[in-house]
Amino acid sequence: MQKRTRNERRILVVDDERDLADLLELTLIKMGLAVDKAYGVEGARELVAANHYDLCLTDMRMQDGDGLDVLRAVQASGHDTPVAVITAYGSTDNAVTALKHGAFDYLAKPVALEQLRTLVRSALKLDAAASEAAPEAAGDSLLVGVSPPMQQVRQLIDKLARNQAPVYITGESGSGKERAARMIHARSSRADKPFVAVNCGAIPENLMESEFFGYRKGAFTGANEDRSGFFQAAHGGTLFLDEVADLPLAMQVKLLRAIQERKVRKVGATQEEEVDVRIISATHQNLARCVEAGKFRQDLYYRLNVIEVRMPSLRELGDDILTIARHVLARIAERNGSALPELTPTAAEAMRSYGFPGNVRELENVLERALALSDGTQIGADDLQLTVSDEPEHGGSGLAGCFPLQDYLDRTEKAAILQALGQTGGNRTQAAKILGVTFRSLRYRMERLGMS
Repeated sequence: MQKRTRNERRILVVDDERDLADLLELTLIKMGLAVDKAYGVEGARELVAANHYDLCLTDMRMQDGDGLDVLRAVQASGHDTPVAVITAYGSTDNAVTALKHGAFDYLAKPVALEQLRTLVRSALKLDAAASEAAPEAAGDSLLVGVSPPMQQVRQLIDKLARNQAPVYITGESGSGKERAARMIHARSSRADKPFVAVNCGAIPENLMESEFFGYRKGAFTGANEDRSGFFQAAHGGTLFLDEVADLPLAMQVKLLRAIQERKVRKVGATQEEEVDVRIISATHQNLARCVEAGKFRQDLYYRLNVIEVRMPSLRELGDDILTIARHVLARIAERNGSALPELTPTAAEAMRSYGFPGNVRELENVLERALALSDGTQIGADDLQLTVSDEPEHGGSGLAGCFPLQDYLDRTEKAAILQALGQTGGNRTQAAKILGVTFRSLRYRMERLGMS
């Protein structure tokens, strides 16, 4: 489709409150945009059937229907038009419902005109962002493969890049959750803005508020100057909250408010400031179970988990393991300035047989070590140093019968930690990710086992 200039861009405003519709129209005209108005769902259907719009702004509650009816009409028209809904103040459930049905974004009444302008500017960049995205955009090369699970992930990511809905990424440690988040960002209208990744489990609890929201000079001892937080750093772009399940409850309350109000207050400040960020969160834990256990707020869970992306484990990808391995090897060889070695048939078979509990992160560590051990021309099975556990999978006598249960569990836990540390060259942060625990938890476990 030929790209249209700004003054050719046409917006559809749908609202049965004529005063609000007129206000929206005036604001959009001042931005140099053409505007059509409909004062209800039926009028919107007629206009959508007869015209192509670059954006639709629709009220959620109207006398002859709701914003979801308008959204469905736009989707049925065959035009890839972003739809933003306008909800009553405090009706966040309606906004979440609309996002799940494919809405681009939402605004809360009373409509803040600056937020409206930000939304419109973001929406009108979508066509360009989608058409100009290169096949090897940032993150694409890290989500390679032709297996059905990987194809499904890439297709979903393409869809998610077209809207502003919060995304929740699940999957085992090392399965590529941050890579997926970066790919969503790289293909979105926010691609030219910051992508800020935050490991929620690595921030001390007493520093969380100042790290997320920033602080004013003199707010506390050591605050010698004003400083922005993660939200301000990600303004206009994407804020990726990794291991979000590790947030303490007190911080969850503050995060929920920041997401709902799109405003944050620095520690020590009296005024709030608006922030425009898209939230993508991830965790290897089962967040729904955390909610049931009272460790995670249900309202925050529903705000984050609008659309879920599940990253498959490496063992689910079949021969894609070898495709991914060759991409990783090429990247390591390029970084080291060395030739690209080949994987011998025995090495390939060893990789197919190994479960890779640490997924892609473990694969990267294995290949980096193997490249260092190999002759530089090829990598054999011995270079990979993969060991398949021969312990019984389903009970039986096994080792547990040799000594008390707690001793057996401690020995098993210690062996797993040592293996993870070996795979990461002693890097405890990476080892914790492989084991699926937080850094603090790993440190505690090592102290308990006398390993520190």
